[in-house]
Amino acid sequence: MSQPVQPPNPPQQPYGGGQPADGNPYAGQQPTPGNPYADQQPGTPTGNPFAGQQPGQFGGGAPFTPPQPRGGSGIGLGVLTALGTAVVAAILYGVLAGSIEREVGYAAVGVGFLIGFAASKVGGANPAVLGASVVFSLVAVFFGQLIGMAMLVAEANGVGFSEVFFDRFGALVDAWKELSDFMTYLFLLLGPIAAFGGARKAG
Repeated sequence: MSQPVQPPNPPQQPYGGGQPADGNPYAGQQPTPGNPYADQQPGTPTGNPFAGQQPGQFGGGAPFTPPQPRGGSGIGLGVLTALGTAVVAAILYGVLAGSIEREVGYAAVGVGFLIGFAASKVGGANPAVLGASVVFSLVAVFFGQLIGMAMLVAEANGVGFSEVFFDRFGALVDAWKELSDFMTYLFLLLGPIAAFGGARKAG
C-alpha cells in the first residue's frame, strides 16, 4: 500500500503569527525589511527637499523681502521737481501771455498739470508732494501773469524787461492788482486744480 499523503505546510499567519491583540490586526508585527520609513520618529524628514525651510525661503536662500516704500529722499526729490517745473512753466506761461497779449485758460491748466504730473512721477503719491505741487502751481501761474504783464509794459515804454520786472517789481504787482478781474483769479485757481489732476494721473 502507498504511504499516506502528507498534508501541505500549514498556512503562515499573515501578520507574523500570534493572535491579534485587543482587535488590532497589526499588533506584534515586525518591521518589514527594506522599508525606508520603518522605525522613524514622528516629524523626521522623509525625503522632502523642502523640509526644515522657513516660510518665505526658496532653495535655502534668504527670505524674500518686499520693496520698501519711498522715504524722505523720494519726497524731497518730488518737491524739488515741483519747484523746478514751476519755474520753467511760469516762464513759458508768461512768454506766451506776453506774446499774444492775453491770457489763455488752457495755458494755466497746462502749467498746473505739468507740475503735478512731474512731481508725482518722481516723488510718488505722497501728500507732501501733492501739497507742494498745488502751491507751486498757484505761484507759477501768478508769476507767469506778472512776466506777461512786464513784457507788455516794457514794450509799451521802450525799456528793457529786466528793468520792469526786477527794478520795479513792486509797481508791477500794484498794476497787476488794479488790472485783475474775475478771469485773472479764475486762471489762478485753474493751476492748482490741474496740478491735483496731474498728480492723480501720474499715480
